[in-house]
Amino acid sequence: MSLAARVVKGAALKNPRPRKAVLTLTPSAVQRLRTLTEGPEPKMVRVGIRTKGCSGQQYQLDYTTKKEKFDEEVKQDGVTVLVDNKALLSVLGSEMDYVEDKLSAQFVFNNPNVKESCGCGQSFMTYEET
Repeated sequence: MSLAARVVKGAALKNPRPRKAVLTLTPSAVQRLRTLTEGPEPKMVRVGIRTKGCSGQQYQLDYTTKKEKFDEEVKQDGVTVLVDNKALLSVLGSEMDYVEDKLSAQFVFNNPNVKESCGCGQSFMTYEET
């Protein structure tokens, strides 16, 4: 048995649901990303997730010059950040911040999807993994 479906060209939803931001950037993150990516050759930062650490996942930040086919593009205040398609569900709704203190300077992700993280704060587990 099959179900019928049709497409109506140009039809708009009466009350479209607001789309949740994949990633938001704090002003300090925007400023640091702008510093890191400016120069004669345009660069972007790609946010990804890799399997590593005692809690299972770890953020991975890489420079890139081009957007991959399924990357999600986040543009905010003149800065472009790409989110790897494999990391979308883990990163969805997160805030990317840049924090400097006496011992370190690093990007910090405030992620509502984190279920648990390790003691050092470098790795995490999200709700989708369980």
